[in-house]
Amino acid sequence: MCRPNGAPEPAGTGGTAGSGAAFTALLEDSAEDLYESAPCGYLSTLMDGTIAKINTTLLDWLGLEREAVVGRKRFTDLLTIGGKLYHETHFAPLLRMQGELRGIALDLKRQGGGRLPVLVSAVVKYGARGEPLLIRVTAFDASDRRSYETELLHRRKEAERARAEADEARRQAEADRARLADALAVLQRSLVPDSLPAVPGLETAVHYHTAAPEQLGGDFYDLFPVAGDRWAFFLGDVCGKGPEAASLTSLTRYTLRAAAHHDPEPAAALATLNAVLHERYTAGGDPRYCTCLFGIIQPGGGHGPTIVRLASGGHPPALALRSDGRAEFLPTPGGLLVGVLPDAPISTVETVLAAGDTIVLYTDGLTEARTGPGRDDLYGEDALRVFATGLAPAAPGEVITALTGLLDSFGDGLNDDTALLALGVPADSSPIRPATSLPS
Repeated sequence: MCRPNGAPEPAGTGGTAGSGAAFTALLEDSAEDLYESAPCGYLSTLMDGTIAKINTTLLDWLGLEREAVVGRKRFTDLLTIGGKLYHETHFAPLLRMQGELRGIALDLKRQGGGRLPVLVSAVVKYGARGEPLLIRVTAFDASDRRSYETELLHRRKEAERARAEADEARRQAEADRARLADALAVLQRSLVPDSLPAVPGLETAVHYHTAAPEQLGGDFYDLFPVAGDRWAFFLGDVCGKGPEAASLTSLTRYTLRAAAHHDPEPAAALATLNAVLHERYTAGGDPRYCTCLFGIIQPGGGHGPTIVRLASGGHPPALALRSDGRAEFLPTPGGLLVGVLPDAPISTVETVLAAGDTIVLYTDGLTEARTGPGRDDLYGEDALRVFATGLAPAAPGEVITALTGLLDSFGDGLNDDTALLALGVPADSSPIRPATSLPS
């Protein structure tokens, strides 16, 4: 029983004698025992990574002795080779910039061989004068999560084979697909932001159309702040469908976010993504790639022009709707698919947005929609430019609403996922406009 304020009711006031005794025993646990026997790993390090404290749970997971760890090892000594590289290139720099990280997937080394997959959260503790003192790290055993991801892939392949089997096997396959569809729907929602942030001096709008709810799509987008008053944004499309595409999409989004915080130059961000995808997939004989537009926008507000720099990795060009009624593509010729070659050429373009100007990024589901009586023709970029010219000038929300109506008009000719992202400078002087998100 609990009191109205949520506090446990003491023994003798309505609860049983046994529950009161159990509650009293719980209060007798020491803080040290709770720390040492926690169901997760705890450790504290100096700012150079030297381990100053570690709990028994993490020592038992790794098969290590406290005397061999405290003051003798650094946090990176517990990581695999790949984990050390990731720590130096991403984990440590982001922790220094942000002061905390949450839910980072790493592998720890077990004594005698073997790996322990964990989800790591870290926070920097500061002194009274703001100086960093130490780093506190929490590690959660992610073995079950890794097994779950493997199981998802396994079930997917089983469902594909089951279509050719007898009626009873087919009914079982349908049940498997229904369970998988629920899991995929949850995972699909996790691959794109729930909403876009409000950006001072800009209006934004977004739309995501899922062509096949039973399959994970590969389109992605994001908008987030970087150094100074600049904002990074990107939109792209990975190869394939299903769990493999989801894994590639997740890696792509996280890599671009981390790269932008390290170096917000658009070409540098795409070069980092290209190196990561090529090393992880193509170099190992499993080529996977994506197309992507990555941009940095610096709102001018009342102090100057709004400047946009865009880099392209094999993606359709962005479309600019000008306040004078023109619609034009921002060409980025020569950019190759990201992840195919170890050193892919990346083209960059810069433009200025005046009051009332809007730029639109889109995936090829829009321009490759099938049209005509026999669904034999592609909609194409020329038709899109003509359509946009009829809209200009238009605010981002108006553009996305019109394009959503265009997608709906394709009917069954729209057979691919489509993502749309629009950013524009308000025609009036309002400093902040909320993002508009239009669900499929």
